[in-house]
Amino acid sequence: MASVAPYVGHCVARQDRSDGNILLRSKLPIGPIATNTGEWLHHWAQSAPDRVFLMQRSGPGWRQITYVEMLQQVQALAASMLARNMGPDTPVVVLSGPGIDHAIVALAAQYIGVPLAPLAEQYSLIPEARARLAYCVGKINPTMVFAADGNLFGDALKMEIFDDVAKLVSINVPTGALSLETMLANGELAELAQAHATVGPDTLAKVLFTSGSTGNPKGVPQSQKMMTVNQAQYLSCLPMLGERPPVIVEWLPWNHVFAGNSDFNMILANGGTLILDDGKPVKGLFDRTLENLAMHVGTLSFNVPIAYAMLVEAFRKDRKLRHRFFSDLDLIFYAGASLPADLWTALEDMSREVTGTVPMMTSSWGLTETAPAGLIHHQGGAETGMIGVPVPLLDVKLLPYQDSRYEIRVKGPSVINAYFDEPEKTREAFDDEGYFITSDAVRFVDPDDMSKGVRFDGRITEDFKLLTGTWVQAAKIRLDVLAALEGLVQDVVVTGADRADLGLLIFPAPGKFENSSGGTIITDPKYCSEIDKILTPLARAATGSSNRIARALVMAQPPSLKDGEITAKGSLNIKAVLECRPDLLERLYQDDDAAVIKPKGMSND
Repeated sequence: MASVAPYVGHCVARQDRSDGNILLRSKLPIGPIATNTGEWLHHWAQSAPDRVFLMQRSGPGWRQITYVEMLQQVQALAASMLARNMGPDTPVVVLSGPGIDHAIVALAAQYIGVPLAPLAEQYSLIPEARARLAYCVGKINPTMVFAADGNLFGDALKMEIFDDVAKLVSINVPTGALSLETMLANGELAELAQAHATVGPDTLAKVLFTSGSTGNPKGVPQSQKMMTVNQAQYLSCLPMLGERPPVIVEWLPWNHVFAGNSDFNMILANGGTLILDDGKPVKGLFDRTLENLAMHVGTLSFNVPIAYAMLVEAFRKDRKLRHRFFSDLDLIFYAGASLPADLWTALEDMSREVTGTVPMMTSSWGLTETAPAGLIHHQGGAETGMIGVPVPLLDVKLLPYQDSRYEIRVKGPSVINAYFDEPEKTREAFDDEGYFITSDAVRFVDPDDMSKGVRFDGRITEDFKLLTGTWVQAAKIRLDVLAALEGLVQDVVVTGADRADLGLLIFPAPGKFENSSGGTIITDPKYCSEIDKILTPLARAATGSSNRIARALVMAQPPSLKDGEITAKGSLNIKAVLECRPDLLERLYQDDDAAVIKPKGMSND
């Protein structure tokens, strides 16, 4: 079995201050910290030159690149960038998703200090989302834009925002664009070493944009130090990473910090192999994931709960695939939401069936602003919802909020000190002690036992008051409702701000009503009855108006990317939904409307 970090009860310092705030800091030692990502690449190109770094599907087979090949191509492209006078003031925007060529461009830019901004593919591929593309590009003001396929991204590349921007393309290269193949062949290496030597810990490596769930996306700078410190923090908490080269099979996008920083750099820092899954946990694409897993599996599994739900269902039907997946697995890591208890148990049972043991199962907490790892449950014995304790070098401040909830704030070398070109948002983001204000809430698993760490307990900014002045923890209610209505709904919005009671705006699961005749709401008797049967016992079990769902309305139209109701990473923009559907919100609170589902059997407070 893989190693677990030392018992955390001896590794966390807690200070209770007179103002009621609690300070936490890890006592775990931390190992060497690389100067930049190029240091990792040089190390593995020398010590394991023929080891495969990246693999991706190419027709019926796989394209792959070794560490020494990656270094050679990174240096060649970086030299060509230098020949075009590129440097810290000439950013590169990336339109396409994960791929070997994307990695070459990213590492070449980082090698010589050229900032990189990978953007959500949806911004380019979905016409209604191109306003977001224009906004992000306007913020970055790039000198170069990269797209893997000139045909697929052709419409985006023709946008006015790219009129004066050099276009770098791998295949189907448009007229006037630069061919990646040509750029890789024409590099002169003479000035490369000097340029690379200027790339230090504070050099800007990339800008990652938030999902924009509360407005326009914010650019979050990622320095070399943020990324290299973060990997040293991971290694301290998860020594298994250094015991054998990790292997990950992954579909997650690189414009998000989870895969683009955490997982990509974890492989690079520890000399592992990243196998790019071109499937996704959605209808029509998940079969591709299963096909890929039949050929390659990892030693580490990083995924989101919806994907684990689909995997568990597939494993129940396919014993061979189940055996392959669990046979050499050190870690199961989930993020994005709590892993439902039944899925946790199913993964444990399947692993025991295959190997007789259970791999480390865990989660962590972090943000784009923390590069991302801030807390991680690394000591073993985790349960779903636990996010653990601070990683080394990170200072955590917990501010009492409600009951036993705390607002979490952080500072340290892996935390940003400013947003990109957003001075006002920067001023609002830090308190007077320099801690980044996360607006996330946590609870201690056991206030008397630091070894158990904390649980995530929702977003403070999503809380609201009922008309009675009662506070509602909307994020927690939403997660509970989603778990109860699993399979029936895509998402829900919890309503009730300045109202007498709580309600739900429900988006049905994809495919439920694909042949509906339009309209704004769903009144299908069978479906609404299923919803009612689940919400009624929840209402009966509620302890008061702060957690009792009194009404629900089923939306006929899915969340709109064009209107900002859904973010680039697929999460719901609650504020936008409420702003875009005021008539339906009012209808939800009409007691005489027959379309409103009203869970039965509720008692008064």
